[in-house]
Amino acid sequence: MATAEQIKALVDSHGSGDDARFRSVAMQVAARAAKQGHNRLADDIRKMLDAAAAADKVRRSPRLNVGASRAVPITRPAADLAGLLVASYPRTRLSSMVLSEDLDEQLRQIVTEWRQRDRLRGHGLEPRLKLLLAGPPGCGKTMTAAALAGECGLPLMVVQLHGLMTKFMGETAAKLAQVFAAMDDQPAVYLFDEFDAIGAMRDTGGDIGEVRRVLNSFLQFLEQYQGDSLVVAATNLAGLLDDALFRRFDAVLRYTRPDPKAVKPLVAGRLAAFDLTDVDWTQVTQAAGDLSHAEIVQAAEEAARTRVLAGAEPVTTRDLTDALRRRSAFRGDRPIA
Repeated sequence: MATAEQIKALVDSHGSGDDARFRSVAMQVAARAAKQGHNRLADDIRKMLDAAAAADKVRRSPRLNVGASRAVPITRPAADLAGLLVASYPRTRLSSMVLSEDLDEQLRQIVTEWRQRDRLRGHGLEPRLKLLLAGPPGCGKTMTAAALAGECGLPLMVVQLHGLMTKFMGETAAKLAQVFAAMDDQPAVYLFDEFDAIGAMRDTGGDIGEVRRVLNSFLQFLEQYQGDSLVVAATNLAGLLDDALFRRFDAVLRYTRPDPKAVKPLVAGRLAAFDLTDVDWTQVTQAAGDLSHAEIVQAAEEAARTRVLAGAEPVTTRDLTDALRRRSAFRGDRPIA
């Protein structure tokens, strides 16, 4: 039968709307039931999960309208945007992220402003919809864009920079104009990841005229935009960005590597389906060192895989510390952003 930790994980994932985690924990419950000889129960759980997944696929059909304060259709990008945008509909929530108190508060305020944007505009105020996320890789910037989409009931549109940037004069700016036009037609969270590819300083020595024109176009489009979409730019290299960009964004959110207090919730949240009763969190925290959020989660998953393949369920302190140290060694001599 399900352990106490698995039951708590099921309730927590259901309450936060994290369907992927709910399914993962439920599958762990089914596997445990089968291991204890309750094969019929295990089969019933798997069938129920398959039926729920099929029903969810129907509910999320592009023909249906879903959303928060306004219905937002899930659509594919138009043909002329197919190479520029990749659409998805995340179920991630801010509650599933491990954030600093200040960052969590800022993001929740931004969600509230989006949900009550009409009320703000009725008083001559605009919600903050243009966000710059800056910080080291693996610290939650891309996941934040997904969580904002999940909280607001919006699609996530990831801008494909390789499709946006071309060598032909004027073509990149024209494609950028198409993306901003789409923001009016399809409310969504539009993510410009690795934004420094566009936003590098205009006075950089190796710069070329086309790059300056693209940046100037982006600044103009961003300043003029007043729709209902959230425009999110994420960068690992904020120091390379043009100073003019910071004035155009409504909010600049700074991300840092997790502090020691974040290590336990990161590991425990990802391994909610496993027995962590005997884990020495002091040793695990020390082993995490200066790893990023993503690296800590990857190490936790590695430790869990080791336990599953060994046929032993409890994840031990050594499993976690060894995996974290291997992850640190894997980084090797690479510079830390």
